[in-house]
Amino acid sequence: MSYSMSAPFDVKLMNVTATAMFAGVAVLLLAVVSWWALRHPAFSIARIVVEGELVHNNAVTLRANVAPHLTGNFFTVDLKDARKAFEQVPWVREAEVRREYPNGLRVILREHEAQAYWGPDTGTAMVNTMGEVFEANVGEVEREGLPRLSGPEGSAVDVLRMYYALEPAFEDMSTPIDALVLRDRGSWLVQLENGASIELGGGKEQEVLQRIQRFVRTLPQIAQQYQRTADALEYADLRYPDGYALRLRGVTTVSREKALEMAKRLAARQQQDSKKTRPTEGRH
Repeated sequence: MSYSMSAPFDVKLMNVTATAMFAGVAVLLLAVVSWWALRHPAFSIARIVVEGELVHNNAVTLRANVAPHLTGNFFTVDLKDARKAFEQVPWVREAEVRREYPNGLRVILREHEAQAYWGPDTGTAMVNTMGEVFEANVGEVEREGLPRLSGPEGSAVDVLRMYYALEPAFEDMSTPIDALVLRDRGSWLVQLENGASIELGGGKEQEVLQRIQRFVRTLPQIAQQYQRTADALEYADLRYPDGYALRLRGVTTVSREKALEMAKRLAARQQQDSKKTRPTEGRH
């Protein structure tokens, strides 16, 4: 028969003390290594790789402008702050920042794609293809002929959507939209590149489109009654349920009643022409 004897108390105490000492040394060693790593110049941010389709920025200027705003090294740099620093650069819409061992950052940038100017002529705001307003140096805009949109705060998405809807209608007039304004009360105003202004009124998008389509369809015939072409338009008011008023260059203002009368005659004539051209049916 064998008997097991427990270790004396002093032996147990020595074992516990030794384990605690080893653990303390390990923690201290880890702290020293961490302190060394955090302060060693080998881990200072020395390399920033910039990727993305850049049109208005380049990697060299980006690094030069953003690097002074980055604090810490590879281990301590705040990636959220770094992302915000890059997104403060003009034309940058979105930035994605990642660490790259041992002393670098990799940044993927996406720029704004300008679709229109926003606000007053003296402003520097623009609208991108997503309807987001951003500030930029308008002198760096490469696309020519961008329209100017404006409206109440927070309405950029709606104004851009209405511009997209109206643009095809004015292509038939060969006069692109120069400006589109949404007023506080919800009415729309269009200014064309030839200087003409058109009051579109308010309502749902489809209602506005129906008004402008009717106007574009009948304007050439009405202008012809006065020996003018559609590009002689100076002003039109479409805010009537049954017609519109307009002003042509060199012609006294055409009243709403006169324009409506002409439009009705044109519609009747088109209907008669369609009946004449309709094929007759015969028996076989």
